[in-house]
Formats: sequence, C-alpha cells, structure tokens
Amino acid sequence: MTYREQLAPAATGTLGVALVVPRQGPAGIFGPGCELCAQLAAEEVNAAGGVMGRALRLVTVDGGAPPHRVAAEVCALIEAGAVQGVTGWHISSVRRALAPLIAHRVPYVYTALYEGGENTTGVYLTSETPGGQLRPAMRLLAAERRVRRWYVVGNDYVWPRHTARAAHRYARESGTVICGESYLPLGTDDFAAPLRAIERSEADAVLMLLVGSDAVRFNRAFGAAALDQRALRLSTLMDENMLVASGVAGTRNLSATAGFFGALATADTLDFHGRYAGRFGPAAPAPSSLGESCYEGVLLLAALIARAGSWAVPAIEGTAQEVSYEGARGILRLTGRHVRQRIYLAEADGLDFRVTADLDAWTG
Repeated sequence: MTYREQLAPAATGTLGVALVVPRQGPAGIFGPGCELCAQLAAEEVNAAGGVMGRALRLVTVDGGAPPHRVAAEVCALIEAGAVQGVTGWHISSVRRALAPLIAHRVPYVYTALYEGGENTTGVYLTSETPGGQLRPAMRLLAAERRVRRWYVVGNDYVWPRHTARAAHRYARESGTVICGESYLPLGTDDFAAPLRAIERSEADAVLMLLVGSDAVRFNRAFGAAALDQRALRLSTLMDENMLVASGVAGTRNLSATAGFFGALATADTLDFHGRYAGRFGPAAPAPSSLGESCYEGVLLLAALIARAGSWAVPAIEGTAQEVSYEGARGILRLTGRHVRQRIYLAEADGLDFRVTADLDAWTG
C-alpha cells in the first residue's frame, strides 16, 4: 500500500487501525510475526461480523523508525480519517512520543512489555510490567538457584533504565544485590566491555534488558566467552525467534519470563497455534510472545470499541472496565487500563523454551 493510499479515509463499512510494529532496527526481528498475528486477529474479528458492523482494516506503520517520525505518520493517518484506533508492539520511546499526541483522539492499545507507570487516558496495555514479571522471577531464582549477585546489561533508553531501577528494589527484597550495570546504544554489536565487567563483578546472574538483534548478538558473545558456565541469564524480552538466531551455544543457562510461550500447552494456546499454522503455514515466523501480543492488541481494541459502541475515547473510558476478551492467553480483563494475566518462567532448551514455573506463587 502506498503512503497516499494509507492516508485515504477509511472506506465506508471499514474501521481503520494503525498497526505500529518494527520493520527495521534491533526490534525488526519481531516485525513479521507481529504483522501476521495482528492479521489473524483482524480476520477472525471480521469473520465474526466485525466491529459495529464494520470490517477492521489494518494500516501498518514502521515502529522501528525514529519515534518522532512514527508519531508524525500516525497523526497524519488520524487527521486524514484513515484510522480510528492504534495498536502494536514498539519500544517505549515510540509509545512516549505517540501517547501525548493521539490518546485523547483515538483508542491506543499498546502491546509491548514495558517499564510500568503508563496511565494516559485512552491508552490501554496488554503486556507485562516489572512488578508482575521481573519481581517474582528474581525471587524464584534467589530461592531456587541461589542467585546472590546480579549484573544488568541493557539498551540505553527508558525501558531498560526504569526496569533496572525496579530491579534494585526487587534485589533488596530477595536478599540479593545488583553489583554492576552497563547500558549500550540500540544497534550495539560490540559487547566486549560489558562482558569483561560481568566477569570482574563475579555476578552469578545477568539481567538482560536488550532489544531484539542486540540481545541475539549479546547471547552469541556471552556463549563464546564461556560466561554461561558461571552465570545464568534472565531476560524479560526474549522469544523463540531470538533463540534460533542466537544458536544453541548462545542459549545455555538462559531463562525468560513472559505471559505467553509457544511451549505452553494450555487449551487456548494450542488452539491459537492451530489457527495460526492453518492460516499461514509451517514456514511462517513462530508466533512468539511478542508477535502474539499484537493478536491480543487487535482483540482488545475491537472489544473496547464494540462495548462502547464508539471509537470516541470518552465513551470507551466509560465502559473499559466492563470489557473482557478471549485470546491465546485465556479470558482477560482490564484493571486500571492494564490487562492482568498469568506470567511464566521458561528455560531455553536448545532453540526452544521449556516452561518451568507459573510465577503467580511468587508474586506476594
């Protein structure tokens, strides 16, 4: 679709949705899966009659571009009447550029795990935050793996920085310490300095707050330095596609935490996998937690508009707490603009994950 076609007003009988997902940069590895999962959700909503009698029409925006450019493109689509809602997976810097400009105009469902604290009117969030994701994982690893010393490696922007601040609190709660931190620009490919710092720190665990291909390159370097023999890694942003790209030697002693893993064997997850494979075939990207979040985002956006009978933000705000929807993560509801869900811990088993714990028992 050309840019002029994207800016065209939504056709009569359709409801335009800006799907903001990365097509470039470190997070570009997630883009294809995000687009397919969102497409599946839109097709299923449309097959069931659409929203307010209108078919959903996805308009993809490259969320891997600079945040100000993404915000300008989405604003142009809204002003042209081409879209009546926004959703997708993109990093927090993009969300922080978008939310102040669009959230009072159209509903905005943000699907990426993030640092927490977003409470802008008209912004609804489907994914994990540190309190429900990182805190219980750090508690479990302290108790069961005897982790005592953490080292943080993250990209240098709002999500890793704010998450690391929370990690300091969680470390104190679990009787552990954070003994060092390294922050690197998005797109980093040289990890020699942080690897040396990890080794000198005598950390027995590394908290990875790296995005996409940066995390892949770090995993490869970590394995090549044989640091996996002395320290485990925990990531709150790691999916099956990243495991494959990291290679077996880069995934030893690596754990991740998320609300969805392909290895989950719940009825909802298995049903989702069957529909995804049936629609896109075996060569499609794995529908990981990051891609699947876009499936959730489309479903929640459709449910919000349908319940309110309008895409006007004030109307949606008045009925949002009554909204529920059923997706690959089960039946989910909003609480204070955030979706509440189960969170799991998984360990890398070669190029796949093995789910090892439901973290609900560690959230007290």
